[in-house]
Amino acid sequence: MKGIRDWVFGQLLSKSLASTGPLSGSGSFFSEEPVNEESDDPAHMAQLESSSPTSDTSCSSNCNQETGSPQSLEQVAADSYQPNHEVEVKKADSLTKIEDLRINFFRLLLRFGQSHDNLLVAKVLHRLHLAAAIRAGESNLKRVKVDGARTVAAEQEASGTPELNFSLRILVLGKTGVGKSATINSVFDQPKALTDAFRPATEHIKEVVGSINGVKVTFIDTPGFLPSSTSNLRRNRKIMLSVRRFIRKSPPDIVLFFERLDLINMGYCDFPLLKLMTEVFGNAVWFNTILVMTHGSSTPEGPTGYPISYESYVTQCTGLMQHYINQAVSDSKLENPVVLVENNPHCKKNLMGESVLPNGQVWKSHFLLFCICTKVLGDANTLLEFEGGIELGPLITPRVPSLPHLLSSFLKHRSTPCPGESEPDVDEILLSDADEEDDYDQLPPIRIMTKSQFEKLTKSQKKDYLDELDYRETLYLKKQLKEESRRRRERKLSGEENFGEDSNSDPQQASPEAVLLPDMAVPPSFDSDCTIHRYRCLVTSDQWLVRPVLDPHGWDHDVGFDGVNMETAIEIRKNVYASITGQMSKDKQDFSIQSECAAAYADPRGRTYSVGLDVQSSGKGTIYTVHSNTKLKNLKQNVTECGVSLTSFGNKYYVGTKLEDTMLVGKQLKFVVNAGQMRCSEQVAYGGTLEATLRGGDYPVRDDRISLSMSALSFKKEMVLGGGFQSEFRPVRGMRMAVNANLNSQNMGQVNIKISSSEHIEIALVSVFSIFKAILHKKMTENKNREVLEMG
Repeated sequence: MKGIRDWVFGQLLSKSLASTGPLSGSGSFFSEEPVNEESDDPAHMAQLESSSPTSDTSCSSNCNQETGSPQSLEQVAADSYQPNHEVEVKKADSLTKIEDLRINFFRLLLRFGQSHDNLLVAKVLHRLHLAAAIRAGESNLKRVKVDGARTVAAEQEASGTPELNFSLRILVLGKTGVGKSATINSVFDQPKALTDAFRPATEHIKEVVGSINGVKVTFIDTPGFLPSSTSNLRRNRKIMLSVRRFIRKSPPDIVLFFERLDLINMGYCDFPLLKLMTEVFGNAVWFNTILVMTHGSSTPEGPTGYPISYESYVTQCTGLMQHYINQAVSDSKLENPVVLVENNPHCKKNLMGESVLPNGQVWKSHFLLFCICTKVLGDANTLLEFEGGIELGPLITPRVPSLPHLLSSFLKHRSTPCPGESEPDVDEILLSDADEEDDYDQLPPIRIMTKSQFEKLTKSQKKDYLDELDYRETLYLKKQLKEESRRRRERKLSGEENFGEDSNSDPQQASPEAVLLPDMAVPPSFDSDCTIHRYRCLVTSDQWLVRPVLDPHGWDHDVGFDGVNMETAIEIRKNVYASITGQMSKDKQDFSIQSECAAAYADPRGRTYSVGLDVQSSGKGTIYTVHSNTKLKNLKQNVTECGVSLTSFGNKYYVGTKLEDTMLVGKQLKFVVNAGQMRCSEQVAYGGTLEATLRGGDYPVRDDRISLSMSALSFKKEMVLGGGFQSEFRPVRGMRMAVNANLNSQNMGQVNIKISSSEHIEIALVSVFSIFKAILHKKMTENKNREVLEMG
């Protein structure tokens, strides 16, 4: 029963009226100072924070008397600092308070003329019903009576006693000129806030107080934000910081974010403003925010000149706004309620004189109903003492790497930084062929034909000629590999290392000179002040390779080089090797670095010990990984490898271990099996792979192979199985093809086919076909969307 209660609590308190996002933040986003808060001008801050409340004489002083109904959020926030507050709340009868809250809600519905059949009303009543059932300790929800609250509410509303203790405190945010002050005047049906169509009317924060049907309503009117730009960033931040300090004294129940419906389109460019609000107020500001779209009667013309459907236009605009809010919060599940507002005095009205939107909705009553429902749910959160309903981390929560991703990267095979070492199976294959007759030296000489002579041959003669050249090339490459393998074995036996000097070279030969690499291609639009200027890269004898990094997506008339890459592989001492690979990129805003450093000791008995450090930038943070591997050759055809790793990111540490075994069967068949785990705090991810590879007969000269693999990954009691197929071969002469396909138990996978050729240029027609198909599909999608908008 406890698990069911926890689930119901989550459903009750984490869902908004319109979606799965929580609608009331319980004021938790006003409790802490924002980080990196700028020092503001005291005079300017005093002007912004000066409060000039505009009180309504119709609201009596009895509005704030306590009559046994639930406390408002601002009272709870003030009392939260008292030592005995938690004890008093725990001793109170929560069921009675929830029942009083339900009675107050029914009284508000009667007072504002709202039906109990309304969808919003039904959602609030259902959640209050669940809360009462949980507090009553009943497993059967039907035992909690609801009809009694309606009867009591009707009797109290008819007699007028006790007086309804309910008030609304609403924070108003939005850009200047969107209609914040005009909406406040429309809600009160009288001018309470200054408005101006040509310049900002609200220059400082102020409270506008009034009464609607006996309910006290307080609007916190704020200065409007300026459009998103670099020059306006500082002013917008100052306004937000001032608002944050102002509302900390008395937190609001609801946040309204205003935007003009007629100015939202696909070119909406105020996402930086939404991101800035998230940074200053925290993510929780959006959890109890209602989007208010002013100029709600606007319906622009479609591409054909006819007005598009009102409902379709509203859905498109609100969806675009919600998309940017989700990006600002980094939560795709959040969905804010939307209210349409029309403050134009010439707006269409019904028989009762109420302003009506084009869809027939009376916007004022709908607006007040949303505010009341939001406040009631916020009070329910406070009464139920639900802790952790809205858990807020830092204002900017960095993305942390996932355990499955780290484990998959850790299980991948790493090559040891030994310049003179090769794969163990390569030496075994070459050693097994050492006793064979050296066919290349015994081949008769061949006459190399010119292009004109080759064209005179018949088709069969051309084929025989090319096959002979391929055969001779294969034998020559195999001879070169055998000689290199023989030299490695001799160095191991003699214990002498002669890197940088060939055994057959002249000892008096001078050290190699610097080699000029080919010129790097720069963008066609790059304008150089000196026409003979070139960016060059040199390969010198100091074993360091330094070259610039070209950004293919750079600006026009820019060279496009925004980073530098360095590589080296050296021998520190006998049997000790080190390698360093790094790349650094920097522009005006971002700086990123990727580096891999490794050192290895090759034991003459066949063992290899390595340790490494990887550094990688991730946003504004850096991921550090320390890893160590040990490779043991216990049998002639078997190699065992074990490794450990420690990854640090922020204040979290990830520890991983793995075990890998490689077994050779003959010259062409290879099996690799590995298993490992990655652990962080109390979470653990387990995984492993099994791979079988069949290589071509000319290996290692020709790298033709076919691989089949199976993988398993377990994380949070969920198992994911996967399979993969990889193949790389030469279908015809002059062409190379690679096929890669994988599929897992979650019906996710991909197929990748890559073809490269230096002779068959007709393969490029495949890309032309793909581009044409993509353009046609995009055109058809645009036409379909246009027809939907026109037809509604």
